[in-house]
Formats: sequence, structure tokens, C-alpha cells
Amino acid sequence: MTDIEFDFLRGYLKTRSGLALSAEKRYLIESRLTPVCRRFNLATLHDLVNALKASRDPSIERAVVEAMTTNETFFFRDRVPFDLFRDVLLPEAMTRRIAQRRLRIWCAAASTGQEPYSLAMLIQDAAPRLAGWQVEIVATDLSTEVLEKAKAGLYSHFEVQRGLPVQSLLKHFEQVGEQWRISASLRQMVDFRPLNLLNPFDSLGTFDIIYCRNVLIYFDAPTKGDVLARLSASLAPDGAVLLGAAETVIGLTDRLVPHPQHRGLYGQAPVVTRPIMSAQPQPMLRRVVGL
Repeated sequence: MTDIEFDFLRGYLKTRSGLALSAEKRYLIESRLTPVCRRFNLATLHDLVNALKASRDPSIERAVVEAMTTNETFFFRDRVPFDLFRDVLLPEAMTRRIAQRRLRIWCAAASTGQEPYSLAMLIQDAAPRLAGWQVEIVATDLSTEVLEKAKAGLYSHFEVQRGLPVQSLLKHFEQVGEQWRISASLRQMVDFRPLNLLNPFDSLGTFDIIYCRNVLIYFDAPTKGDVLARLSASLAPDGAVLLGAAETVIGLTDRLVPHPQHRGLYGQAPVVTRPIMSAQPQPMLRRVVGL
């Protein structure tokens, strides 16, 4: 692979997935895209680059982007964001939405489904308190391949051992040969949809809680800022966004602010409004949106 071809692939991936690869990641492109060449009977990466430039096969273009996507995930990953959901976010959201009795949750980088299914388990465990409520979990990912696996809800023994308590495995899964399938009731709770975060997503509607964990780390600063601003636009005024442990909004957007007590948790920035002018001058009103 020549330097020109490497730069082309870096630009191609940046444009289509937001993935920002440094010059040191040449080995990563070669190791992940060489199997794509074999899959499509292309002799070399040079031939792959020519195929992409010709835009003659959308399946090749999709395979290239998906091959470079990192899909590392497991049930209840990092645990704290899920304890926070169970102990803080869900109870507080239920208090705020008691009149509507409806909650909307979005997992913006769902991968093979472990994150949204982990939330679904917690919601199902809280079923007595949620009687009569409508709880919607929307789960999106760039990769259609991993979404198909997520929809099937079928996991290996290794996958269910990673982060999943034994009692949850026995309660929410059934063994199918050497694999484990998550219950039909949990699969029905999650609406999996393909979505590229670089594209508009306002059509998804407004959410009370957004999980967008461990995906922004692959973007450059301008792309991070753009995605975060649009996440804010899709978040309810009193909603919450959870990012990965290595991710932040600081220096990227002023529309979201960190929670003072919970790391990785963000809410809408305070809004300053000016009231309608009356005969007597009034001070500016400040509305601080709590989590």
C-alpha cells in the first residue's frame, strides 16, 4: 500500500464513519482490510482502493467501513453506568415523567446489543414500579452486521461470562446448544436501527436518557463537538447523557455540562432567558436544568 493509497483510505473512513486514524495506524488498515480484499476477490489493497474510487459496489464500501469499526462490548460494561441507571437515572426519570408515564432511552453505539439488553434487564427487574408505563429503548449502530447479531440475541458462553451476573443469565437467557439466547420479552423491548452518527438523527425524536459510550474516542475534536451538539438537541431539557470513561464534553461543546457528582454523566447546560419587558426593569431569569 502506497502512502497515497493510505491517505485515501484514511480520508475515506473519516468521511464515512468519523474514524480519525493517525499515520501510525497503517498496520491497522492493512490487517483489517486484507480480509475484505479476499472476500471480494481483490488481489491487493491497491485493487480495493480502485474499487472504492470507482464506487461500483456498495457492498464493498460497507464492508470496508464495518471492518474498521471497533465492536468491543460486554454486558454491564464498566458497571457504574448501569448502577447509576438503576439507582439514580431511572427513579428520577420516573418522578419527572409520572404524568406521561413514558420513558425513551437511546443507546447510540449499540454494537452487538449487550448495552441495550443490560438496560432492558434492569427495566424488567423494575417492572412492578413501571406497571402502566411505556418504556422505549432505541439502539443504533453504524454496522448492519453487528445489528443482525444484536437482534438475534444469541451469545456465546464467553460473551455471557463477561460482566453478566449468573442470576441474570439464569433469569433472562435460555441455553441453545452451546450458546445462550436472551429472552423474547427482552428482545421485544429493544428497537435496533442502523444509524451513522455523522448523519442527521433528529428523526429519532427526543430522549430522556442517552447512552453514547466509547464511540466519540474514535472521532477528531470537530466531529466530537458536532455529534455532542446534536445529541443535546435530541435530549429532553431535563434529560441525561452518559459517555465513556475516557470521553468528555469539556472543550467540545457548551450545550452539555458535567454532573457535579457522577463522572461520565452530563445534562443540558443552564439556559439564560430574558422575560418580557414590563414597566419596571426585571432581572434576567436563570433556569438551571437538573439531572
